[in-house]
Amino acid sequence: MLDKLEAIHSRYLDVEEKLSDPSIVSDIKEYSKLSKEYKDLKEIDDYYHKYTNLLGNIDTAKEMASDEDEEMRQMAQAELVELEEEKAKVEEEVKILLIPKDPDDDKDVIFEIRSGTGGDEASIFAGDLYRMYSKYFETQGWKVEALSVNEGTVGGFNKLVLEVRGSGVFGKLKFESGAHRVQRVPKTESQGRVHTSAATVAVIPKFEAEDIDIRKDELRTDTFRASGAGGQHVNKTESGVRFTHIPTGIVSESTDSRSQHKNREIALTRLYIKVREAQEQKVYSEQKAKRKTLVGSGDRSDKIRTYNYPQNRVTDHRINLTLYSLDKIIEGDVAPVIEALQVYENAEKMKAGETL
Repeated sequence: MLDKLEAIHSRYLDVEEKLSDPSIVSDIKEYSKLSKEYKDLKEIDDYYHKYTNLLGNIDTAKEMASDEDEEMRQMAQAELVELEEEKAKVEEEVKILLIPKDPDDDKDVIFEIRSGTGGDEASIFAGDLYRMYSKYFETQGWKVEALSVNEGTVGGFNKLVLEVRGSGVFGKLKFESGAHRVQRVPKTESQGRVHTSAATVAVIPKFEAEDIDIRKDELRTDTFRASGAGGQHVNKTESGVRFTHIPTGIVSESTDSRSQHKNREIALTRLYIKVREAQEQKVYSEQKAKRKTLVGSGDRSDKIRTYNYPQNRVTDHRINLTLYSLDKIIEGDVAPVIEALQVYENAEKMKAGETL
């Protein structure tokens, strides 16, 4: 472990030196990249100093434990026990820090909620999920912009598309993609029977233009007019955008926004993800064979979580997590669920031996 920490400390000093180089300071893209790396390395570098200091104290305590003075030996041995316990604790914390982060974790996202099976009750539930996530976004200090809103006939939403911006957005929201089920007595039910309805969530990392390595001559771009639900709000301009990646035949489009510029961004991001997934399918298959990943395939049928109102229970089926605090979670206290998913994912990575 010390060898790894020393290598990271060396890289940290190297990046620190580069950040003071005038040629890099004037290169906004490179400076931004190195600043992010410096911030990521600093936490591990702090642990490097803490760990080496501990090792030094342990060596000193061992020397004192062989002292001729009995009282001095006993004090040193007691201190040695405490220092060894602290060392074991720090090593566990460092192991977690050394787990490689998903390179997309810091990206902003396109966040979509759609009502599923269950008619009007599904739309109402989609509205409940929107309120839950909105409160969570607020606690994280993230900025939210509504790109497309299609309201349900009795409340809630048929479809809602948001852009969420902030620090570490995808890293925390990536586990939310999939089908969310609700079990409760609907407002529309007169007999008092419990019904099961569903809504789906899709979380797409938002790539910047410079991140997307698809050549322009490999793309065919089409624009078209988009319409709202039931043919309402027909656009008089061609705001819908469709991209076709000629080498693979992969197609992606967006009508989520009334702005053609925003739809181009969304469609290009979706296309890039599809092309990248196709290119990395072999790597993904190998990774999946090594460990269970909690990030869904994007299939809306992947049932990930159930919200049971009669029992005040939330169950995440991927990690068999059950919490009897639905009343708090639905009001925005989603952090305990997300943190449990992150801990599980990190544990799986550690089992597979994935470290920096």
